[in-house]
Amino acid sequence: MELDQYIDVFLDESREHLQSVNDHILELEKHPEDLTIVNEIFRSAHTLKGMAATMGFEDIAALTHHMENVLDQIRHEALTVTTEVIDVTFSAIEALEEMVADVAEGKDGKKDVRELVSRLERINSGEAIAATTAENQAESEQFQLDEYQLTVINQAVEQDFQAYQIRVLLTSDCILKAARAYMVLEALEGLGEMIQTNPSVEALEEGEFEQGFDLLLLTNESKQEVEKAVHRISEVEEVQVTDFIYVDQSGLTQETDPTANAQPIEKSDTSEAEHKEKNAPTAATRNTSKTIRVNLDRIDHLMNLFEEVVIDRSRLENLAQQSRDMKILETVENMARVTSDMQNLILSMRMVPVEQVFNRFPRMVRGLAKDLDKKIELTIEGATTELDRTVVDEIGDPLVHLIRNSMDHGIEAPSVRKTLGKPEIGNLSLRAYHSGNHVFIEIEDDGAGINREKVLAKAIENGIVAQTDAELLSDDEVNELILSSGFSTADQVSDLSGRGVGLDVVKNKIESLGGRITIESTKGKGSKFSIELPLTLSILSSLLVKVADEIYAVPLTSIIETALLQESDILSAHGQKVMDFRGRVIPLVSLEEVFDIPRQEVMERKDYAVVIVKKGDKLTGLIVDSFIGQQEVVLKSLGNYLRDVFAISGATILGDGAVSLIIDPNALIA
Repeated sequence: MELDQYIDVFLDESREHLQSVNDHILELEKHPEDLTIVNEIFRSAHTLKGMAATMGFEDIAALTHHMENVLDQIRHEALTVTTEVIDVTFSAIEALEEMVADVAEGKDGKKDVRELVSRLERINSGEAIAATTAENQAESEQFQLDEYQLTVINQAVEQDFQAYQIRVLLTSDCILKAARAYMVLEALEGLGEMIQTNPSVEALEEGEFEQGFDLLLLTNESKQEVEKAVHRISEVEEVQVTDFIYVDQSGLTQETDPTANAQPIEKSDTSEAEHKEKNAPTAATRNTSKTIRVNLDRIDHLMNLFEEVVIDRSRLENLAQQSRDMKILETVENMARVTSDMQNLILSMRMVPVEQVFNRFPRMVRGLAKDLDKKIELTIEGATTELDRTVVDEIGDPLVHLIRNSMDHGIEAPSVRKTLGKPEIGNLSLRAYHSGNHVFIEIEDDGAGINREKVLAKAIENGIVAQTDAELLSDDEVNELILSSGFSTADQVSDLSGRGVGLDVVKNKIESLGGRITIESTKGKGSKFSIELPLTLSILSSLLVKVADEIYAVPLTSIIETALLQESDILSAHGQKVMDFRGRVIPLVSLEEVFDIPRQEVMERKDYAVVIVKKGDKLTGLIVDSFIGQQEVVLKSLGNYLRDVFAISGATILGDGAVSLIIDPNALIA
């Protein structure tokens, strides 16, 4: 069977199951006595093992199997949850993630995990194994038979047949469990009649069972012969043959003649079986899933096609205005409404919750806290906040850097916090929320805050600011200094900090996504890093403006308002044109001068059209010739050859076919 066609499905589902295991392990550490959590972990690990074995990734299947053995002992209460168990499980998850990533790169997913397997086997060895075997034997589910099956057993016993309950345990390294179970069934059916299996025959054939399974066999062979028949099959670790244990009407187990006191399970309205069946979802309900998997490339292709529709829609609107035909105008207006709804729908398909990024941080924080010998509790809020997939894919690394920074530089050691009258456990909050057309992600800690004196001393040493200007800087301006290139206040070089790579990496990445980062800090109380990101990067609502013969698009998300200024309203300060905006002096920037736009004839100005844009607390007025109007435009990259054009973030095609450049207001304000 050709399996390459299923590789994408395998990767998607493997990542989901690994994330599920990761999340539940963190919960298990907080609630080690909750076996329902262990069952969820076991289910995900078991499914992952089966998928990996089917796809031929034996190393993934084998490692998952050893992890599964440990989980099996926990859920049978033969092993308690300790820090060592949690640590080795996390190590196994990390190794599995690396192996799955290796498969995603087209490789074989192999990794040397002998040391990790050895640790898992040590946990799973000795008395724990014996306890598990005893537990499996003691807690093996009993068979419950209907009237027909009891009649068959009754008639067989009268003819000197024996009813045996057989418990089969496979070896811990058995991967093809379904095949071994089939061979056991085939061997036993040659000795007599199989009445029932637990789990069902279908489940056994699918490999949907743990290490062991039970069978009910009618035979005239002895127990020893039955054991020999099963032991001939490889990878069978243990076989236990006992007289049939059945359930009577009172619910008590019996071990005598099954026809003496046994009663068939009543099929009344009050029976437990009927109750479960009533409460279980019907087959129709289970089969009406309204979710499908769609390859992201298809959604991107759909988005690209729709972008062309948006361009053609603008073209039709222009033609309809020129024709002045009411029927055409009405049709185009209706088309505009429909395509606007389509646009919102397609954009929503591109939106994914930021929890895809947030979910990796609890385990990271746990590991780093141990490395730093600190006690840190991570709180996540707003993980369901949705953001464009292209942004989510890129925001992970900056968040990792900021969280590491807060843990290393921000939150103090437990002994220091106790001296300061703070709780020994430091709080680190990661939250996301919507505000207008932006998403805000905040990382806040209750640590030491930013040390103004230390930051200034380092900035002066690195030549970032002059000694004479240092004391004039506000606290916010000092906080911004830690975003400077190569800035680091670490006293020692470590794996976490002091590597000469400062938070400027974070700043550059966020700004490349059209966002910005701000810092708030109070010495001794903590710091908050706030990241503002656009909801989407593909279709922008913008204001079209004209400068000479050129048309530019200014994103509406950056615009505060527009204004018309008389020449007398334009002032000068330190050689820079400025204006009075509601009692605040803000600089003016002429797009004609910035982009060196030639004019065919000198323009006589009676007034100046100004677009007032904002970046954080900073405002700037952009001088243009005139305003054309608001329009949704498709953001297109300028390509590799024009990648670093100052103050231009991309281009779009207008309704008349002309190309318009999209301005990056953040660059002009800076």
